[in-house]
Amino acid sequence: MNKLNIYIDGNNLYRSAKELGYEIDYKKLRGWLRQKYNPTNVYLFIGLVPSRTSFYEYLQECGFILVFKQTISFEGTVKGNCDAELVLKTVSDFYTKVFTSCILVTGDGDFGCLVEFLQDNKVINRIISPDEKKCSILLKNKNTEITFLNAHYHKFSSVAPKEKAPNADVSA
Repeated sequence: MNKLNIYIDGNNLYRSAKELGYEIDYKKLRGWLRQKYNPTNVYLFIGLVPSRTSFYEYLQECGFILVFKQTISFEGTVKGNCDAELVLKTVSDFYTKVFTSCILVTGDGDFGCLVEFLQDNKVINRIISPDEKKCSILLKNKNTEITFLNAHYHKFSSVAPKEKAPNADVSA
């Protein structure tokens, strides 16, 4: 029986969509993933910010399995890189035979070594990159099929409202 898991670099997906002017509807995204790939599990790796509890509950209601990284605030910026957690979870799931194939959702070249490991073990289905223009060459050169979300955002996102530039009041 084929068991497909999807592992999502949450920060990479969120930031890429935002830079492209989209606001993701995570319920629609989960539905799109279900229709297109019929995954057994969809893991979303995300930084833990205590004030975002209701958002995390919403993501779980949508069908995502959340894997958190403790965050720290540094000079007003929240930091919580989940790369190591994503790699460890994926490799651990491979060795415990939790899946027979998997998909990585990221454009981050830091996952190039994970892609190689998954290729060597013939379990990677594809990479889904949130932005074709920002997908690392370290992923593009792996001879693994890549689906770019640029042509798909309209299926599960809305156009994000434009933010007003600070001090843009022209009535003065």
